[in-house]
Amino acid sequence: MADNEQTNQQAAAENQADQPQFALQRIYVKDLSFESPRAPLVFQEKWAPQVKMDVNTSAKKIKDDIYEVVLTLTITVENNDEAAYLAEIQQAGVFAVKGLDDANLERTIGAFCPNILFPYAREAVDNLMVRGSFPPMQLAPVNFDAIFAEAKRRQAEQTGEAGDAEVTH
Repeated sequence: MADNEQTNQQAAAENQADQPQFALQRIYVKDLSFESPRAPLVFQEKWAPQVKMDVNTSAKKIKDDIYEVVLTLTITVENNDEAAYLAEIQQAGVFAVKGLDDANLERTIGAFCPNILFPYAREAVDNLMVRGSFPPMQLAPVNFDAIFAEAKRRQAEQTGEAGDAEVTH
């Protein structure tokens, strides 16, 4: 009976080792900046902001099956065609990813991980705006799956391939 139980445990452990594994190890702010070049004059004007947001992701392998993914948001707000403020955050995470083929690993790092990081970055941006004495800013959700698919499509066009192409981060 004990041999049977031990054999079952070994088989379960081997089966689990073959399965894809994903674990979030840490989320942190890597870099954060806020500039309001026209303060305090900007607070005296009628507030009619024009908001521009740039999104970028990057990733690097730290060691076997461990990756750092960095989501960079740059928010530029103009009021009356002049800079009101500029905020930038690099929200990062360390992820353990194991047992995925190259295409799924690339999609996990390029789309899934940024989806996890975005709510943290959005909260930090909102907090920055309030601390800068500006109205709160709730950034709209970002479809990282669509951004990833578009990047793959553009890369395939550039390389002249019809199939999957590797996206560098």
